[in-house]
Amino acid sequence: MPEEISPTMIPGADAPAADAADPATLAPEGLSVSEPENALPKVGLADLPEAMRSACVRAGWQSLMPVQSLALPYLLEGRDIMVQSRTGSGKTGCYLLPMLPRLDPALKAPQALVLAPTRELAVQVEREAAVIFADTGIQTVAVYGGVGYKKQMDALHDGAQVIVGTPGRVLDHLLRRTLDLKDLRVLVFDEADRMLSIGFYPDMKEVQRYLPRKRIHTCLFSATYPPHVLKLAAEFMSEPSLLSLSQKEVHVAEVQHLFCEVKPMDKDRALVRLLETENPASALIFCNTKANVHYVTGVLQGFGYSADELSADLSQNRREAVLDKIRKGRLQYLVATDVAARGIDIPALSHVFLYEPPEDHESYIHRAGRTGRAGAAGTVISLVDVMQRMELERIAKHYKIALMELPLPTDEDVAQVAGTRLTAILEARFRTLTGLERMRVARYAALARELARQSEEDDDVLLLGMLLDACHQQSLQENRFPDNSPAVAARRHTESRGRESAPARREDGDGEAPRSGKRRRRSPRRRKDDNGGEGAGAEN
Repeated sequence: MPEEISPTMIPGADAPAADAADPATLAPEGLSVSEPENALPKVGLADLPEAMRSACVRAGWQSLMPVQSLALPYLLEGRDIMVQSRTGSGKTGCYLLPMLPRLDPALKAPQALVLAPTRELAVQVEREAAVIFADTGIQTVAVYGGVGYKKQMDALHDGAQVIVGTPGRVLDHLLRRTLDLKDLRVLVFDEADRMLSIGFYPDMKEVQRYLPRKRIHTCLFSATYPPHVLKLAAEFMSEPSLLSLSQKEVHVAEVQHLFCEVKPMDKDRALVRLLETENPASALIFCNTKANVHYVTGVLQGFGYSADELSADLSQNRREAVLDKIRKGRLQYLVATDVAARGIDIPALSHVFLYEPPEDHESYIHRAGRTGRAGAAGTVISLVDVMQRMELERIAKHYKIALMELPLPTDEDVAQVAGTRLTAILEARFRTLTGLERMRVARYAALARELARQSEEDDDVLLLGMLLDACHQQSLQENRFPDNSPAVAARRHTESRGRESAPARREDGDGEAPRSGKRRRRSPRRRKDDNGGEGAGAEN
């Protein structure tokens, strides 16, 4: 008789939790809150300093949102803090308000840097900051790709104190010496998981080299905390506290259970769309048969993904080689049956996909349990048809799993996500070019403009698409979250040639910080764009 599985054994189940039973730990509106051991009491609007209350009035806030009420005490005390909070929870005001007593309006220099994943979020934050900082003398500028540099450079030259930008464009300004962070006091990572998913990790590490040699008050906001987000926090923050606010029982150690309803014949394309939009660091994809394992692996490899299969037909040596690749980060997606995956342990597995639901309830629990280990967040996504959906809902009800439907991404969703990621990759590569390499690229500028003017129905525009896809395919084989291995370090050194030396950051004190080595300075000449600034890409 199989071992009975209780709800407490299930990631994401409504299991009793110590924090959840204590009313003092619960925020309004049904939120579950996980706070540090040395927790600080939450605050209300009346508890804030006069300048912050006035800012709330300007913003039209009659009360603080839960994330603001709970996180503001830590931020006002100057603690480095990681906050798990979803979009629309009030996190922007959460990190902007504490800047008021910390920034000096008389100092016309960047004192706060907010890194955001997209130009849309950067613009949104800038607009909210303009309201909060109105009549205070504190100026904000958003810096992002797709536009000329001149307006941004003018705002930086005029002494904007708060910089909101995408990592790539911030790095561009640092390399051009139009941005100086020597007076920086506050560093914010907004939607850190999305930034890393897009591929901004190398740019963020380069920006770190330009931070001052003193401790900077740093806060990080993220909807989830997979291993690569925690790695980022460890590299930029000093003994951070973790504050988690989410609906129901969702917290940093949670496994999120989702499903997409799709027609049986559309499952392969649906899986590809989900992989494009979710962009997991690593994933295990379950099928019920060896034939489907082989088919799905072929589809993923055909799209250029780093994918391999694990089936009972493989020799032991072949099995070990495949597992070694995914454990070391050289393989992103592993497709397997229950039998083949039994007993294997893959650290830092962020996603599990069920190409088809299991044949019994217990198998679902074992599949889902492959992610969300060691306190990390995880996601399980099931692809089901109408009948399979009913069976999945019965499994969720039996084990008290909070199951949510995930709308299937459209082609437009995929194009937007892939475009943002690819633009960041292209601009990062462009920054590494030498003067001669830029001259080679410039030969094709006129042709590129001509092809870009063609109608979408014209085959000529697909020539550009072909080149972009080639670049995308190459990027799929690269490690998106570099480590410190010799091979990665050697590649990073090669890609960084020609950049100027910049100071490294220390977490404490004002003494000398170690440098990673000298780099040759160069000031590349760039053509002027139509806006009076220098050459630009689409999105940094």
